[in-house]
Amino acid sequence: MAAAKIINAKSLKFLEKYLNNASPTGYEWEGQKIWMEYLKPYVDEFITDTYGTAVAVINPKAKYKVVIEGHSDEISWYVNYITDNGLLYVIRNGGSDHQIAPSKWVNIHTKKGIVKGVFGWPAIHTRDRAKEESPKVENIFIDIGAKDKAEVEKMGVHVGCVITYPDEFHILNKDKFVCRALDNRMGGFMIAEVARLLHENKKKLPFGLYVTNSVQEEIGLRGAEMITQTIKPNVAIVTDVCHDTTTPMIDKKKEGETSIGSGPVVSYAPAVQNKLRERILETAEAKKIPFQRLAASRFTGTDTDAFAYSNGGVASALISLPLRYMHTTVETVHKDDVENVIRLIYETLLTIKEGETFSYFD
Repeated sequence: MAAAKIINAKSLKFLEKYLNNASPTGYEWEGQKIWMEYLKPYVDEFITDTYGTAVAVINPKAKYKVVIEGHSDEISWYVNYITDNGLLYVIRNGGSDHQIAPSKWVNIHTKKGIVKGVFGWPAIHTRDRAKEESPKVENIFIDIGAKDKAEVEKMGVHVGCVITYPDEFHILNKDKFVCRALDNRMGGFMIAEVARLLHENKKKLPFGLYVTNSVQEEIGLRGAEMITQTIKPNVAIVTDVCHDTTTPMIDKKKEGETSIGSGPVVSYAPAVQNKLRERILETAEAKKIPFQRLAASRFTGTDTDAFAYSNGGVASALISLPLRYMHTTVETVHKDDVENVIRLIYETLLTIKEGETFSYFD
């Protein structure tokens, strides 16, 4: 496949709808329905599980199985405590950033629908500059305009309600995509585009392809851990996001050097099967797809780990999308990287033969 532009008007419309829909960890199913609806023309069947992971399958009867995977959930908050005067204290659902909360609008999800709120913060005039408190989970709070606890409950808000940010999709300077939850709805988008391209280019794969959109990654790779036992794949290529480390206040000696616009990031880690990773790198070089490298020490912290260590060991690798400002409401990626991750996964799939073991001993 040539380096032609991959994202078209229809796929961009899907991306915007998919990103703007809230999919907090544990509540992913509405987003999964949007994703499945988009994929329906390009695949043979779907598998879903009890907790909401969705899998689009091409060639479901094939014995040899290859997974391409992203995760569908976004970080969020839970209502944890309601004060007598109607303010809400929160706990995390995933790695939500307490520092960005003050003065943000929020959507509180209730049985009656969305209740709007704001993360309040004491005015600058009232704070003691000598010992200014910084935001932390214990002191950030949400105001929904209620006068007391009874009014909060009357509005349908209770302990356990999940809270998301309403920030929506924007394009910055023509080729940067900005939104909350690019981590990792971009992954779901990219694997969906791979399935679309296989269909449109009439590619017949010699194996079953399981396009997997896992739930509950943000709280410990739980959705992947469940679905890999159902699929029992032979190979898994996972895509998630990694940090652009070129913005201020990031230590490259600790985080490595990766940047948006410089191509997909291929990881080195014990969970990454070396022969599969080399296949990806050889494919990138053969197809002139730019790429970057990242070392991940003991674990990748992505669903790669869940697939790799399942079912007696599954040959797994990670292709990441570099991203700025992770776990904020202005996560930023480069369109060229998005298209190159799609190309790299697509072209790598075309090199995999039925029955390949990727064994070091063959």
